[in-house]
Amino acid sequence: MGRGDAEDGQMPERVKPPDGGWGWVVLLGCFVITGFSYAFPKAVSIYFKELMHDFHVGYSDTAWISSIMLAMLYGTGPVSSIMVNQFGCRPVMLVGGLLASSGMILASFTTNIIELYLTAGVLTGLGMALNFQPSLIMLGSYFDKRRPLANGLAAAGSPVFLSALSPLGQVLLEKFGWRGGFLIMGGLLLNCCTCGAVMRPLEMSMKTTREKAQDKYEAKEMLPMGERADEAINTTDNTKKAKKAKKKKKPKKGKKLLDFSIFKNRGFVIYTIAMFIMVLGLFVPTILLVNYAKDTGVPDKEAAFLLSIIGFIDIFARPSCGVLAGLKWVRPHVIYLFSFAMLFNGLTDIISAKASTYTSLVLFCIFFGISYGMVGALQFEVLMAIVGSQKFSSAIGLVLLIEAIAVLIGPPSAGRLVDALKRYEVIFYLAGSEVVLSALFLAIASYCCLRRGKKKTSQPEENPPGGGGGSETEEAESDIQEGEDHPGDHPHLSHSINNAGGDVVNHIAENRHVDGAGQPDGEGEVLAPGGGNVVHTVERNSF
Repeated sequence: MGRGDAEDGQMPERVKPPDGGWGWVVLLGCFVITGFSYAFPKAVSIYFKELMHDFHVGYSDTAWISSIMLAMLYGTGPVSSIMVNQFGCRPVMLVGGLLASSGMILASFTTNIIELYLTAGVLTGLGMALNFQPSLIMLGSYFDKRRPLANGLAAAGSPVFLSALSPLGQVLLEKFGWRGGFLIMGGLLLNCCTCGAVMRPLEMSMKTTREKAQDKYEAKEMLPMGERADEAINTTDNTKKAKKAKKKKKPKKGKKLLDFSIFKNRGFVIYTIAMFIMVLGLFVPTILLVNYAKDTGVPDKEAAFLLSIIGFIDIFARPSCGVLAGLKWVRPHVIYLFSFAMLFNGLTDIISAKASTYTSLVLFCIFFGISYGMVGALQFEVLMAIVGSQKFSSAIGLVLLIEAIAVLIGPPSAGRLVDALKRYEVIFYLAGSEVVLSALFLAIASYCCLRRGKKKTSQPEENPPGGGGGSETEEAESDIQEGEDHPGDHPHLSHSINNAGGDVVNHIAENRHVDGAGQPDGEGEVLAPGGGNVVHTVERNSF
């Protein structure tokens, strides 16, 4: 629907999320985008051994590739938010898919590690960021009641792609080398453009002039006043047109590209701090796991298969956790379920720090996959629950920017510790402790600060939430009630019409000075046929 419809008298109305329909296609696109965004930085670690050999660098140097990629994914969140607010989700995602693909293709021609940082790290990371955030925004616009399930299914893209890209990367490395593998991976990333093309924005529903004319006709039929009904309706239409003209004359405020007012939300501040601490250690085990297994004597294929185990377990953990979070008795407390998932993940790292055999590493991957899947399924659902869908685009951009700092600190620091200490168990202890700390902070701060805030606000408020701003229907009913309670003070004739659930409310008052005897209260009340919400309250002081 374009401008021509608006000129014909069609008025846009806000559309509720359909919770289905084309939303399932959007969910599939989000599934693919999430898979590439989260699995790709981990799958690239398959090539680290060859890169270390060719470029004569250490663990920390190669770890920077994944870190830069993740940092761009997170750190360019505000840029992505601004572009989405300015141009929409679909164009931004199409550009992002081209950037991500070109970054990996150019990386296959690099001659030193710095060039890899700029191509595979910066360019590919930026492209994935321009795909990831808009896909989540579109998913939130298409789903409301089924949003936890939708988030869980979309998040399952990460383990599915991780379990597929890890063995694929190993095969490509053996047959074509790391340069050929990067080139083919770049071609695969072009699928992000396809996903961007299916992100169709929701069309706004329209109310036609024909429906408006029908409403006016019904109002005239229900009002037994002849010409005065026409006058009342025309007066109401004129006042509405005058209000619209005033609104048009007022200079439009510039659209906020980033809404920093969300930092006034205590829950958002607590969530952001917890995410910063968690990201310091969350990605470290998966980035260093393959190299750790190879150093302990595990063959290359079996070492790469460890990431596939995490991905396979993660596939079932994320949708299951999404279903659990959508239950009526769990959804109000989803933030504590998220804290439990983080605690579970951190304890898994700490307990498995001394794993040295392939069997123990497999057990670690199983429990890590469950806990990591729970974290992945809940992190954005919790953010949506805290800030709401309207401010989600700004909130996710700012959160990802803050997390980017942690991503740049965590994995490279872990790589330097490995180079210095030659012991991986210290890294697992450190990473696990950071995740556990973030879980405890989120749970305790949410319980203490938010509960106290709720108690303070609930004590002075005797009316239910939202009672301060009554609708036009409620105001009309209150006016009618005042007229019935004080018939002597208001010698007038009052007609209140409420059509289509509060779309039109007309108040008509006529002063009369006629001698005669009064009538008892309640006389003159007429109910419209067909159950219409029309009340005629006639108060005559005298005849």
